Amino acid sequence: MMTLSKRKWRYPIFLSLLLVGLIAASQLQDKYFKLNKNLEIFVGILKELDLYYVEDINPDVIVKIGIDAMLGALDPYTSFLPEEDLENFKTFTTGEYGGIGAIIGTRKGKNMVMMLYKDCPAHQGGLRVGDEIVQINGEEMKDKPLPHISSLLKGMPGTSVQVAVARYGIKKPVEVTLTREQVTLKNVPYYGQLQPGIGYIRLANFAMHATDEVRAALESLKESGVQTLILDLRGNPGGILEEAIGVVNLFIDQDLPVVATKSKVAALTKSYPTTQPAYDKAMPVIALIDQKSASAAEIVAGVLQDYDRGVLIGKSTFGKGLVQTTRPLSYNTQLKLTTSKYYIPSGRSIQKIDYSRQRQEKVIEETAEVPKKVFKTKAGRKVYDGNGIAPDIEAEKLSVAPITLSLLEKGLIFDYAVVFQVQHAHIQSAKDFVLSNKEYERFVAWLKDKDYAYTIEPRIEQLLQQAQGEAYTADIQKQITSLKNQVQRQKAADLQKFKAEIKLLLQEAIIMGYYFQEGAIEAMLPHDQAVQKACALFKDMPQYDQLLKATM
Repeated sequence: MMTLSKRKWRYPIFLSLLLVGLIAASQLQDKYFKLNKNLEIFVGILKELDLYYVEDINPDVIVKIGIDAMLGALDPYTSFLPEEDLENFKTFTTGEYGGIGAIIGTRKGKNMVMMLYKDCPAHQGGLRVGDEIVQINGEEMKDKPLPHISSLLKGMPGTSVQVAVARYGIKKPVEVTLTREQVTLKNVPYYGQLQPGIGYIRLANFAMHATDEVRAALESLKESGVQTLILDLRGNPGGILEEAIGVVNLFIDQDLPVVATKSKVAALTKSYPTTQPAYDKAMPVIALIDQKSASAAEIVAGVLQDYDRGVLIGKSTFGKGLVQTTRPLSYNTQLKLTTSKYYIPSGRSIQKIDYSRQRQEKVIEETAEVPKKVFKTKAGRKVYDGNGIAPDIEAEKLSVAPITLSLLEKGLIFDYAVVFQVQHAHIQSAKDFVLSNKEYERFVAWLKDKDYAYTIEPRIEQLLQQAQGEAYTADIQKQITSLKNQVQRQKAADLQKFKAEIKLLLQEAIIMGYYFQEGAIEAMLPHDQAVQKACALFKDMPQYDQLLKATM
């Protein structure tokens, strides 16, 4: 029988629990009230605009603007996906689409073929890099937006599309009929043996089958005698989490933690371990990273670092440690929203920007970085969060001079590569082709009537016009004109001073037209600073081993 004393204790506990429950219910009710209130206000505004605004409004456009503004206040990765964008989202995650296998871009107001995928319909049908798309199925493409052109070129495999292109050196448009295919974009666009015993794999994405592609490349490299591996994750924007876990699992053993996700939703708080025996847990590995290595690429790099399984060379990664989930909405639309955060085995987050603090404190992005904390790898090495994944060895990317940057931005290197391809049916193999000095001088001569102004030149011209308009003395106008002429002479001198780097980029653009992305990668590797640092480190294995040990 319950004593009076026990009852006295239980009544306050019961009342406390009841009070907590009532407060929680009240807060939840208040939250739903605010949601419903604001929804009613939004719908009311939309109706009033439709009825009384001075001009007709397009509900689809104005609501999309409102949705984008709302989601944009959260983080850059939470977004609304209308039906017409779902195909592109599917391509990013699967690496597959029905189409012709070409990348279309805009150059000087023209919609052009910027890149072709080897053996795809566009390549097999005779399209070339630099071709301007002028008609698709009889529809004029002038001034048409790229998404519209892309939607016309894509379609069910087996269907045909008629394309007319304007090609340099040919007066009449070239017309081709292409049969669409299932195009599968390679996660591994290139792999090979750089030097005896040193293998290289470029992992460009983490779409479906990324793990299988890396495994197949590894098997091929090992059969050729490779004993060490450079895994290039630079420029990799990420993709499917399971593929990142699979790639890590090739190098670390089964049942080891890879990544954990933490969310306010219990079902989305999970831990993801490796599930298979490692393919090779002894081969020395160097991973290359840069500021464009993001998300899944950062997980792979960070996990290799946390387990002291490989050395990282390059620049600190992007810092995207937020997980997105897609939720279906009405009318075949979807919401891609951030639902959790990634944490790698050392316990650190790879997220760089604290968007929550950014919203609350209204601080600019540069000052909203996550405060850095110290963590330790398996061997006891100090690592930090709050700034993506930092490399063990810094390596700068190829820096370019102002003259080179101007030629790239104006698209003149691309344009001359198109001219070159028209004039040369064949070139040497990608690794053997070298642009001759004579050909470079032809390029310099070709530039004479082209606009590749330095950033300062428009300002000088503006200053000269202002001086003339405000009747400054002839002496001041003469000095400004002299400065203008001096810059022109400097440009001519810079074409020779920075000849080596311009030639290198010109070679890459030319090779792309003949040997596609694979050839361009192969040709540039001998000139890649990070790759060369990795090769040098593999020739000094005591130094490699030392980098993976904790310092006292």
